[in-house]
Amino acid sequence: MKHVFVNLAVFKVAWTAVVVSAAAGAPVVGSIAVAIAVGIHLWSCDDPDAEIRLLLVAATMGLAWESALVLAGLLEYSSGTWMPGLAPYWIVSMWVLFATTLNVSMRWLRRSTAIAAVAGAIGGPLAFFAGASIGAGVLVSPVIALISIGIGWAVMLPLLVKLAIRLGDSHRLVEQST
Repeated sequence: MKHVFVNLAVFKVAWTAVVVSAAAGAPVVGSIAVAIAVGIHLWSCDDPDAEIRLLLVAATMGLAWESALVLAGLLEYSSGTWMPGLAPYWIVSMWVLFATTLNVSMRWLRRSTAIAAVAGAIGGPLAFFAGASIGAGVLVSPVIALISIGIGWAVMLPLLVKLAIRLGDSHRLVEQST
């Protein structure tokens, strides 16, 4: 249980560092916080290889989804963009950061796909609204952007949870066969 609270606390501190530093025009600071959080997570987890695969998939999903939102004109970011039309690196790092919670403090999402979908539909837009309120990004058309983000997270969060389960199960199967 102690590890759950540490995981959640590290996530919250790093999330705050990312959003505040992006809003201040210094997104590299938040990305360093994510790198530290990922290091702590990988050091403390049972299967770092499976976790790394999960984090890489989360980064890929995040880059694709966030870039789609930028290209659709629903979101704008003033810092951390590496190419026009692509999501900034700091928002992609937040996907990696969130993935560090899937097998620890957010493990409860495994209860059902519906729970994960509802959590994504509510939590995704709330997180973006909070970030935009601080100045980390702009919801160009706020209602449409938040609805789109909610739909996207309602689909992607269950997929990430299923991937986390699958990677964990494959690790256990390898252990059992040896």
